[in-house]
Amino acid sequence: MKIALITDAWRPQINGVVTTLVELVDQLNAKGHVVEVIHPDLFKTRPCPGYAGIDLAVKPYLQLARQLEAFEPDVIHVATEGPLGWAARKYCLKHDLPFTTAFHTRFPEVLKAALRIPLWIGYGIFRHFHKPSAGVLVPTQGVMRLLDGWGFKNLRSWTHGVDMRLFRYAETVGHHTGLDDLPRPIALYVGRVSYEKNIDSFLAMPWHGSKVVCGVGPLEKELKEKFHHVRWLGVLPRDELARVYASADVFTFPSRNETFGLVMLEAMACGTPVAAYPVDGPLEVLRLDTNYPHDRKGGVLHEDLAYASLEALKVPRAEARAQALSFSWDESTRLFEQHLVQIHRDVCVSREEVHP
Repeated sequence: MKIALITDAWRPQINGVVTTLVELVDQLNAKGHVVEVIHPDLFKTRPCPGYAGIDLAVKPYLQLARQLEAFEPDVIHVATEGPLGWAARKYCLKHDLPFTTAFHTRFPEVLKAALRIPLWIGYGIFRHFHKPSAGVLVPTQGVMRLLDGWGFKNLRSWTHGVDMRLFRYAETVGHHTGLDDLPRPIALYVGRVSYEKNIDSFLAMPWHGSKVVCGVGPLEKELKEKFHHVRWLGVLPRDELARVYASADVFTFPSRNETFGLVMLEAMACGTPVAAYPVDGPLEVLRLDTNYPHDRKGGVLHEDLAYASLEALKVPRAEARAQALSFSWDESTRLFEQHLVQIHRDVCVSREEVHP
């Protein structure tokens, strides 16, 4: 099957959405599909305001239309709600082509935190974007309930997986040159240093050992000056990041607005237990009953993040690994294939039809 995947998030960006999509494309290719990824680096771009390292396509419609026409896909999946996503949506609606979308990031919360845009406006815009989608893929039941409450339709469950070959299990806490001189226990955060991640809760929590941050973002300079006792490692290659995960004593995840939280899976795959708030993303990844959010399944959830981090130190590393193993990329890919909607062969878009 020829799959057109349109995304505003792709390499060289480093985030959970990119990681998920790159792995998905690898899995689809391995199953014999032909995947055409249409991403910002194929277009003229400009930096995203307030988000260093993220470039957005500028006026991409005509070029995107030509690429889709040349590729002649069997299915179209629009992964993100940026300029490329809107252009692909416009193209599909104009030519009466079915397409699926995905809800990877709770951007209405980001807009509220960064620009004070009310949630009802943010969710209204995103509901409009996804309304014509034949299926909106969402990673957790919690996000599905959230979007249903905001009036989204055609929601489909699509969980994610983790690369067990890269994030190998370490039976005992490992060693990394960037961490070996630090007092134990080491609490690790991996992710963007940005508004929506609630990273301040991690940086400010009382902790008797050391804190390490891997990531960059718009708040990095400000927070480095404020929390100078924290070890800041920036962005690391994936193989080195795996060694950092394995060398930490606990992975602390402070976000309250995550749709999933792939970094938690990566940490647990290496055997490092997770500490987080009892909210949608962590509840799904640790697969805990909302009535018993303090039960252990590879980590600890609690409204006191410092307490959760301390209790997570008691979680056996083998238990964390076992929890990560319950998330399969095979199953994730199967679900993705299942939700795709094929373009009927009698639907044809000629070159003459492609115009602004």
